Amino acid sequence: MAAACKREADVPAAPAPAQTVPADTATGTVAAVPELKDVIETTEGYIVGISYPPTINKYPGLAQAVSAYADAARAELMQAVAGFGNDKPSAPYELSLSFEQLVETPELVAVAADGSRYTGGAHGEPLVARFVWLPAQNKLLTASELVPRVEGWAAIATYIREQLHTSVSVRADADEMPPEERLEFVRTADKMIDEGTAPDVANFAAFQPIVDAQGRITALRFVFPPYQVGPYADGTQTVDVPAAVLLPHLAPEYTGLFAKP
Repeated sequence: MAAACKREADVPAAPAPAQTVPADTATGTVAAVPELKDVIETTEGYIVGISYPPTINKYPGLAQAVSAYADAARAELMQAVAGFGNDKPSAPYELSLSFEQLVETPELVAVAADGSRYTGGAHGEPLVARFVWLPAQNKLLTASELVPRVEGWAAIATYIREQLHTSVSVRADADEMPPEERLEFVRTADKMIDEGTAPDVANFAAFQPIVDAQGRITALRFVFPPYQVGPYADGTQTVDVPAAVLLPHLAPEYTGLFAKP
């Protein structure tokens, strides 16, 4: 059932690696990106609410990536609405999506996308994404570029998995479950964690930097939407991986962004 729910909760795909601001091939100039503005739209059949940080338009390439994610989420909603034809859903379908700026330094900008899309059923589909923009290179920093080797993801996944397993054990102890119930709870939770943290870069696409006073990255917070490493009721889960764990596995061109242990 968890696997089925996970498939139902598919979210718009993460941005492609190394996205840059489009340029006019004839003139070499940067193409204009429409200014992003908050969206509020209410009809009998659907409701859309999208909010952006006020600084998003300072970075046209980042704004373009964020806009593409919002457009994809809205397109999924409107496709579901169109499926009703002239009928109306018993409750309005809804897209709620908030973009929040987390970090802004001369070297990097981080934006979080969190929300949900409701198209029927018991609850909405979670929408979770993270965007890390490198102003100097005019591109998104993706997980596959940051850690290019599968061996690196295996080491990072092991660290994350240990943190999540420990959290499950602590939770089971705090709830004072009977032995058999505790065993089943831990077994089920650990299985989801192991599957959701397999050393595949796609499992770690959503990450956000934690920076010190000098703007250096001291840790990366990996973000896991509902269903990836736990049931829907557990919500979005995160694990902070310190720079000391990450540095041996980073692509050399990005180590300068990180604080040295």
